[in-house]
Amino acid sequence: MSTLGIINSDPETKQKIETAFSQAPAGKYDLFFLVEKKDILEFLNYALPELVIINFSDPSINISEIVSHVQNDKWILNFGIIGLFSHEKDQEEALLKKYKAINILTLLDNFRLRTHLVKNIQIIEENYQIIFQREFTKNLLDGVSGSFSIENDLLAVPLYSGIGATILAQRGLITPDSKMHLQLSLSELIVNAIEHGNCGITYEEKTEALDRGVSPIDLIAEKCKDPEVSAKKVMFLWEIKTDRSIFIIHDEGKGFDVKAHIKKIAQQDQLSLHGRGIRMAASLSHELKYNNKGNQVALVIKHDMSVEHEVPVGFSREQIVRVKPGDTVIQEGDPSDSLYYIASGNYGVFHNGQQVGTLSPQDIFMGEMSFLLNERRSATVKATTQGKLILLARESFINVIREYPYYGIFLSKLLAKRLVRSNEQNSRTMD
Repeated sequence: MSTLGIINSDPETKQKIETAFSQAPAGKYDLFFLVEKKDILEFLNYALPELVIINFSDPSINISEIVSHVQNDKWILNFGIIGLFSHEKDQEEALLKKYKAINILTLLDNFRLRTHLVKNIQIIEENYQIIFQREFTKNLLDGVSGSFSIENDLLAVPLYSGIGATILAQRGLITPDSKMHLQLSLSELIVNAIEHGNCGITYEEKTEALDRGVSPIDLIAEKCKDPEVSAKKVMFLWEIKTDRSIFIIHDEGKGFDVKAHIKKIAQQDQLSLHGRGIRMAASLSHELKYNNKGNQVALVIKHDMSVEHEVPVGFSREQIVRVKPGDTVIQEGDPSDSLYYIASGNYGVFHNGQQVGTLSPQDIFMGEMSFLLNERRSATVKATTQGKLILLARESFINVIREYPYYGIFLSKLLAKRLVRSNEQNSRTMD
């Protein structure tokens, strides 16, 4: 992730970005400042970046046009985004709603760039394979899980909630609307854990501070002058199962009377900021439950198996194949004269009659290795849910590569990453 594209024309913002990166290790990042449409599109199409910084409040760049280009071919242009904005021009929640269909991991107000831009990039780097695992075959038979330890820093919270929501969206398990709401809900719940849990800020104390013009960030900073409070962390855990995902947020506070608090929220105005996180999470989730102490909440999200990945523009003229549970898509031992792009559905992979793995839209292709090596199929693949596939015969695939040469670059990168991962796994096995 050393190559970073920065879409911005504002000189003041550029200076803040350069100042922020001056604090990073020398030579670690190559910054490409992009202003002209031609340069932006060329960079996105051929550099195939993993992370891009976009100034959404830049009036001199047609951001909507750039976003439209990304949306038209999200198969290739599937990078993570750190969005910059000016609170004087735009609102964070409105931007998340407007650009819900692209991978915004977090939004940073321009005046926080110096302190939080590089920090956020480093967090993304540490967890990039968790966020964007589409290059690697997953195995939901065993489940996927992870955790983060979060400091009492409200400005870092949107990134963690963005990672949590993107994990599901990248796997095609929730819609863009659900991603946006999940991102906001997780953010509110983590903020609650920091404010009310770790820092012990009461409803009345926060209200009084807001009336005095004291921001929650400043209030938390005051509380964290106490070393005992400052040392507390929020644990953010997640687990992806076949049909649902579970997010757990645990703070180190004293807890609270959950029943009394929920009753109080129910009596408030729906527009009230107090209790907003719980209301949002409850409306989105299949289940929202607290432990008895009140310092841990579990948010359960049911997967939407009807979500389809958009078909890459280069494949839009190819044959669509609809499958139902039990249908055999690929038969072990058959010739490999085609491959499939996976738009939706889940599929079981079988070798010698035993299930050895699963495939989903996250895996992008089905049958690509035997197809590219011109070998017979090494496994049988059967649909376990309804699904949509795009059939790519050999001639069609070659024609697509000719028309969209950067697809070939992406495919090469995809296969290279799989080879690296395979070598790493073999090395660990030998150790």
